[in-house]
Amino acid sequence: MAVTTVPHAGVHDDGPDQLYVETRELRLQGFLLFLVSDVVLFSSFIFAYLYLRNTGNVWPPPGINRLDVAFAAFNSMVLFGSGCTMHYALENWKHNNFVKYAWCMIATIVLGAMFLGGQGYEYTTLYFRDHVSWGGSGIFGASFFTLTGMHGFHVAVGVVYLTVLLLQSLAGTYTKDKFFGLTAGTLYWHFVDVIWVVLFSIFYLI
Repeated sequence: MAVTTVPHAGVHDDGPDQLYVETRELRLQGFLLFLVSDVVLFSSFIFAYLYLRNTGNVWPPPGINRLDVAFAAFNSMVLFGSGCTMHYALENWKHNNFVKYAWCMIATIVLGAMFLGGQGYEYTTLYFRDHVSWGGSGIFGASFFTLTGMHGFHVAVGVVYLTVLLLQSLAGTYTKDKFFGLTAGTLYWHFVDVIWVVLFSIFYLI
């Protein structure tokens, strides 16, 4: 006697590709929610800084020199350049050009590390030359080191994350059609760039 199997309602047997697509969409939504939470975190500190800053008539406060805009602009170009190389890394991966992808990833990691080095140099200069510190320079010092330090932490996490992605790529973890980790890495790195645009504007330009 032949037995006929009837699929259960609501169950789709579309194969592993459909399962990957559905899982990718869920991971993307989760990752975007993570970025939104980071936006809320930075926005809270930025608005608090702007509010406190507007309570004073002179900024920076007396006794604190203006920040080195030229050096910060150069360091910013380093970070923005890494955003370009990260973009091209993802595009080269999509077009199955692994060699160019790898070089762009390495360039992104190196530029990110250079930005952190520049930020460390600026911190050292502010502390030893201008005597600006987190706890001894009032609202300005606390706000500057907190916000730029948070951003620097995110850049450091990003450098480690991109290094892991590159090693995973070399190990064959991703394919031409399945590369969510690289997409997430690119979104995260562009997020870091956008946050720095805001910080550079409020601390160095305004």
